[in-house]
Amino acid sequence: MAAIPPFDADLLRRYDRPGPRYTSYPTAPQFKPGFGAADFARAARLSNDDPIPRRLSLYAHVPFCFSPCFYCGCNRIITRDKSRAGTYLSRLVREVAMLGPLFDRDREVLQIHLGGGTPNFFNASQIAELLESFNTHFRFSQSPTRDFSIELDPRFVEGGDIEALAFMGFNRASLGVQDFDPAVQAAVNRIQSVEETQAVIDACRRHGFRSVNVDLIYGLPLQTRAGFGKTLDTVIATRPDRLAVYSYAHMPQLFRPQKQIDESQLPSAEDKLGLLQLAIEKLSAAGYRYIGMDHFALPGDDLSIAQEKGGLHRNFMGYTTHADCDLVGMGVSAISHVGDTYSQNPRDLPSWEIAIDNGHLPTWRGMQLDADDNLRADLIQQLMCQGEVDIPELEERHEINFGVYFAEDLARLVPLQADGLVEVSPTRITATSRGRLLLRIIAACFDRYLYQPQAEPARFSKAI
Repeated sequence: MAAIPPFDADLLRRYDRPGPRYTSYPTAPQFKPGFGAADFARAARLSNDDPIPRRLSLYAHVPFCFSPCFYCGCNRIITRDKSRAGTYLSRLVREVAMLGPLFDRDREVLQIHLGGGTPNFFNASQIAELLESFNTHFRFSQSPTRDFSIELDPRFVEGGDIEALAFMGFNRASLGVQDFDPAVQAAVNRIQSVEETQAVIDACRRHGFRSVNVDLIYGLPLQTRAGFGKTLDTVIATRPDRLAVYSYAHMPQLFRPQKQIDESQLPSAEDKLGLLQLAIEKLSAAGYRYIGMDHFALPGDDLSIAQEKGGLHRNFMGYTTHADCDLVGMGVSAISHVGDTYSQNPRDLPSWEIAIDNGHLPTWRGMQLDADDNLRADLIQQLMCQGEVDIPELEERHEINFGVYFAEDLARLVPLQADGLVEVSPTRITATSRGRLLLRIIAACFDRYLYQPQAEPARFSKAI
């Protein structure tokens, strides 16, 4: 998986169709409102009884942003009223206090991630208050491998912030950049200088952060090979440990801010593929390894090492090295994966606030996975993280005959085999070098929900 995949424009164009990103299986559209707070509490109790306690990963969603980025599809609230941070934090702390007692104290917290929105809408003292709440109601691991990470908007990082975060225990940061081309920045309403971005990266390194990730997007309005190439060169020169190079999915029917984008300024399909090819070529030449989907990492980064050792995992935070953790989400729209369940908080702020104010866990929807869900989740996780499936191991773990159980799924793989995307043998399914940019298309062949009648068909972004 690690080597940069070859680029085949004709093949990518042919398979550039909508499909899940598989940050979970089943995917979020399958979650149902019938799954509530009592179901979440029961799942926590059952997971506590596992013979080997699973460690915990905590995710907190901070929805606020100071200004709208027109490309954004995240759950966020635009405001410059900083007082809303304190009000939101007070409820978030109360949610933490309700969640903590559900999990046994022998279950260490190995990972914390603050996402958004803009997590640094909270000031340093407010983030410290949230961390103290986590530490009060959960037990932090003292392992040197623990990850405390935060997404940062460099435009709103103030002097002393990074030092304060490091003192709290944060050791990973993810910075949004998208593109440094001034014309592109104006078109998407995100004006951000190279200098303020570089200053945050330098501060993270100065204060001992183990890893810095930079997010880029290709397919934005007014992007050109020359402009995006300059952005890539600038970012590569800062030597981030990881990069995520996302495809812009223009779906204004789902994300209202995207209606502000002039569609006539979007790159053509051909030009967009050219931007992806440019990113792959430049990152390959700079020594980055392809992890999967849209993620790249230096050979010494934990993601690269975990993939080599077969310990890579994928969840709602993207690729992670912590496969043996239950994920506990808090805040508006946050998703949890506890035991054999998924659950999600309300996506609208008032519903989440009402639940907290009434002293209830704000579980809005979710699902209990059955044996088939767990089997397919295992298979898809292997494909998305390692690019292959060990058939005998899967058969032993789930007590199935692979060829019989997945007969229809294997039939769906046949055209992909003919196009050289995947190889199938009696013992292994392997994404080829040509197919590794299309992992989600390969995985979709094993997603039974995609092939069932849906009352309201789920809408997904395209693969490229």
